[in-house]
Amino acid sequence: MSHSIAPLVVIMGVSASGKSTVGQLLAQRLGVPYAEADDFHPAANVAKMREGHPLDDEDRRPWLDEIARWLADHAGSGGVVSCSALKRHYRDRLASAARHVFFLHLDGSRELIAARITARQGHFMPPGLLDTQSADLEPLGDDEAGAAIPIDGTPQETAALAQDAVTSS
Repeated sequence: MSHSIAPLVVIMGVSASGKSTVGQLLAQRLGVPYAEADDFHPAANVAKMREGHPLDDEDRRPWLDEIARWLADHAGSGGVVSCSALKRHYRDRLASAARHVFFLHLDGSRELIAARITARQGHFMPPGLLDTQSADLEPLGDDEAGAAIPIDGTPQETAALAQDAVTSS
């Protein structure tokens, strides 16, 4: 990624991998705006997930379109957005919105993520959907701009690793 271009980063991973926390920290470190992907979901999607039903590709289409629009709007100034982006074709949709989109996959053990989901308060994602998300997760391909970041450290440590990955790419 050319350093003359402000970074445009998608923080990806399953629920409770730390996307919002690390995304906010990374945006602060990079001096760019942050957007929370959950805020782009239509109300029907949130209700469906709250009831314990996984979203299908049709449910995700308007959500991904809104996130892609946000990326396109921030292409010149940079930004960080959290988005599960579990499947390759979701990432392809987001990457097509602007040049130089960089994906950071927050990667951790199922046990760590399950413990985080269980500890959460007031989030619409029930623990039972972790298995569905894990099954849907397609790791970054060698031809995708991005990096996998381990999440077993503190949020600040993870954000530092994320910043290193973005600035060294």
